[in-house]
Amino acid sequence: MSTEATIVFVIVVAARFLVPLLIPRYPLPAIIACLVIDGVDQTVFQLFGFDPPGYQGYDKAMDLFYLSIAFLSTLQNWTRTAAVQIARFLFFYRMVGVLLFELTGIRTLLLIFPNTFEYFFIFYELVRLRWDPRRFGLRFWLLSAAAIWIFIKLPQEYWIHVAQLDLTDTMRNVPWFTPALIVAVIALVAVVWFVVIPRMPTPDWSWRIAPEPLPEEMDTARERDAWMARNLKVISWWSLEKVALIGLLATVYARILPGLNVSDLRMFVGISIFVLANVVVSLLVARHVGSRSGLFAAFMARVGVNIGLVLIAGQFVGARALSVSDTLFFVMLLSLLITYHDRFAPVGAVRVEHDTTDPEPAGR
Repeated sequence: MSTEATIVFVIVVAARFLVPLLIPRYPLPAIIACLVIDGVDQTVFQLFGFDPPGYQGYDKAMDLFYLSIAFLSTLQNWTRTAAVQIARFLFFYRMVGVLLFELTGIRTLLLIFPNTFEYFFIFYELVRLRWDPRRFGLRFWLLSAAAIWIFIKLPQEYWIHVAQLDLTDTMRNVPWFTPALIVAVIALVAVVWFVVIPRMPTPDWSWRIAPEPLPEEMDTARERDAWMARNLKVISWWSLEKVALIGLLATVYARILPGLNVSDLRMFVGISIFVLANVVVSLLVARHVGSRSGLFAAFMARVGVNIGLVLIAGQFVGARALSVSDTLFFVMLLSLLITYHDRFAPVGAVRVEHDTTDPEPAGR
């Protein structure tokens, strides 16, 4: 690989790691940017004469990273509990599918476990641009997710992963495809403009891109600590969700990192022990020390604690399994996700209470 190609590769990979960090603050534009980068990165690589080996594994791992950030942001930002529950199912369903694909190499699994979560996330944020999501009930969100699954994601997953067709190549090689695609887009825009929009309810507010403000009782580090001290348990659904999220993601990444010789089971179990150790640390900090207010400061403090914990976990998965670079990578990745979960999940718990007890918005 040439120096130029190496620079391009580093820039693209860095963008796929850094842009998702904007999702909690700018959900819709940030996830659309992630989607665009995901769609063009292989083309960019090929333009510079580089075709990454094992691209499918790399691509799915990077997808799961930004989808993990998006899922965690729903815990903090989304005000409709029904939508959060649907998003949780769609996200973990996709994670299981990607892991099964990595284990078996069967591409059809990506069709059976489609990435419906991503478009459901975008749909929710599009609704929230003008309307209070709490005015729409469970049926609305379920039907929306089902429509996305059946009419958008299944054809897309078949096109990409089963038929293995490339949009650019198809437009170039099939004469009728481009005109048909243009007609389809025009028809879709017409349906939205003349059928959907006139039937939509009166907007609740002007355009709103930033997420909802944090609940007043959960907008400081001290309040989060107090909530965690009262409610957090080492063995709980909170911990199970964190183990599933981080364990599955780390196992997928372990399969694409070069030279990392660790079995999937040992990696998952080792990471699970590591995550539970972090739960203990979070509980002790909340009860006796107090957490950092700033996100970056909290992240760096978590990195410092986890350097020692990951080295201990390395003894479990094998002393030679994790190199220094692998260890640092997993420290940064896991510390980031744990920090996000610890900060966002308590807010999500309070939002559930508000969704249950607050007056229902008009027009529901």
